[in-house]
Amino acid sequence: MLSLTKIKEDLKEIRYYYIRKELFDRALKQVATNSIMDKVLRYSNAISTAPPRLYDMYISLYVNNYTQEGLSNELGYTTEYINRQNKQLVLYLQKNLVDSLY
Repeated sequence: MLSLTKIKEDLKEIRYYYIRKELFDRALKQVATNSIMDKVLRYSNAISTAPPRLYDMYISLYVNNYTQEGLSNELGYTTEYINRQNKQLVLYLQKNLVDSLY
């Protein structure tokens, strides 16, 4: 089972990937794939079966680059609620990511 620390590190890398996705896509044509692309695929597969709220958290926080505070303002929830949902997301990923791919 992946540690919570490792999952949080991976999520930071995934966020960075989506912020710079255009660069990675251009580089793919010139250089080669980067290992982050495999990680993005593994996490995408794991989140595809998540409950809708956790799926929304993943897309909002890590694909669309919202901060927890920004998302709480957007959705009308407290920052504490978003923080709790993000913790649930990390636990969900811990349970549903396949270790053998690491």
